Amino acid sequence: MFTPEKEIPVHHLTSEEFQMSTLSAAGPENFHDVHRHNFFEIIWFRSVYENSRLELDFESYQLENNQICIIAPGQAFNMKLEGEEGYAMAISREIFNEACDIESVLTGGELPFFLNPENEKTCSTLISLIEQEYKASSRTELLKAYLKAFCIIIGEQIHPQESLLNDRQRIQELVGLIEKHYIVHRETGFYAGQLKISTHHLNDIVRRLRGTTVKKMISQRLILEAKRELSFGALTVKEIAFKLGFNDASYFSRFFKKHTNQNPDSFKNNEKR
Repeated sequence: MFTPEKEIPVHHLTSEEFQMSTLSAAGPENFHDVHRHNFFEIIWFRSVYENSRLELDFESYQLENNQICIIAPGQAFNMKLEGEEGYAMAISREIFNEACDIESVLTGGELPFFLNPENEKTCSTLISLIEQEYKASSRTELLKAYLKAFCIIIGEQIHPQESLLNDRQRIQELVGLIEKHYIVHRETGFYAGQLKISTHHLNDIVRRLRGTTVKKMISQRLILEAKRELSFGALTVKEIAFKLGFNDASYFSRFFKKHTNQNPDSFKNNEKR
């Protein structure tokens, strides 16, 4: 059995469903070392330095002024603040799903993207209203209204406005289902049943829109979680295998090597250097 204290630290929202802070007030203690959230976080980097970077699931990103990053629950995140200016909003899953209709970030997070000059002024006004309300009455419904307006503006820059086809909607539903069930359910038929379509039809949609298969999507999600644990956690390979639903650690090692061309121990040692 794995022990919870050996896992990647998880930051939780405690008494509030919404929290807001400036980056300068957040301090390094809130960004210290690799961690995950059990909530969504929207970070607006208003002003950064030449060497400002953040790490999100094994990728390092150079930051620039007026970039926004949305971090989804479960992602491995790391950034050492060095005096950057901006805002961070921690948002419970319930409030985020209600206020922010941004499908692409519901499970996978959104990489840093620019806020264009036309929208910067509007977003600044909305952030000021959110900050004012949060420090005063902190009325949930009003905060959600401001947050929804903010998300509409930034959402337009993540996805140009276009009508979403049924197949795209099914892909998004599939991604959410895999996120929820990938450790227990690894057969395409389960997900086709949940979406009320045939296995052949589902694989056809995934091949056309993603260039892959459902089984490969599930395997990729397993590999991502394995990499997170091997890189940032303290579990042994055997403990990680059991945590991810593999009854046989040697089978897990073969599975990992098949998809990464490395065995888990080699990957873990390389990442720890």
